[in-house]
Amino acid sequence: MTSPIKAVIFDWAGTVIDFGCLAPVDALIAAYAEAGVPISAAEARADMGRAKRDHVAALMATPRIRQAWIDAKGAPPSAADGDRLFAALEPLMAAAAARRSVLIPGAAELVRELRADGVRIGSCTGYTRPMMQPILPRAAEQGYAPDAVICAGETPSGRPSPLMAWAALIQLDAWPASACVKIDDAEVGMGEGRSAGCWTIGVAASGNGVGLDLPDYLGLPAAERRERFEAAGASLREAGAHFVVETIADARPALTEIADRIAAGIPPG
Repeated sequence: MTSPIKAVIFDWAGTVIDFGCLAPVDALIAAYAEAGVPISAAEARADMGRAKRDHVAALMATPRIRQAWIDAKGAPPSAADGDRLFAALEPLMAAAAARRSVLIPGAAELVRELRADGVRIGSCTGYTRPMMQPILPRAAEQGYAPDAVICAGETPSGRPSPLMAWAALIQLDAWPASACVKIDDAEVGMGEGRSAGCWTIGVAASGNGVGLDLPDYLGLPAAERRERFEAAGASLREAGAHFVVETIADARPALTEIADRIAAGIPPG
């Protein structure tokens, strides 16, 4: 079978692995604590989805953390401080990612269905290549091995620029971008997909917007679960999502509608 969709580009944490997008939070909290400037989980989540060096810089620039750095160090954080913290973060991130590399339910099944329809599978991430090294074989063992993996630092700019998405499409030889889809849990991923000219699907429940692992999410009272899902979904829509789903397991109807629109000549947006 041949789908009108040429390629789907997936994010990693919070989208296909690591329900709740917890690994980056674990690592960032640990790295800042080691530097003597503790941060909260909410602060760590504020710029989620960006390349991790950019994420470090964004955190250092926030007024609360900048002042805490001055109080602890006697001077504002510098670019060199950011480089040192990022160097400390990379092994912490790799270890945290390895611990939280379980596929989100439905991910492998969806990718199998897409491939059966002739859709090429790409991915991009705010993780660097060393951060991804422990994840890739674990994901493959669980049935997920995308045809293209673009990591932070492998394009001149990271998300929300379109460059990583375009790099994935180049590797996949998939065009036009208007016949391709970006699926992500972060607002910057929606910006990336829209800027690249792709259709966008936001996954709200499994990602950074809710920030709970699967047992904790399912353990919420139904009304609270719905409220948190809808709040995360609203943020993704505001950032440019054409469709919002709960998790990747729920993406098939949105992909079917996108395929119908592509077949009808309707562009994204």
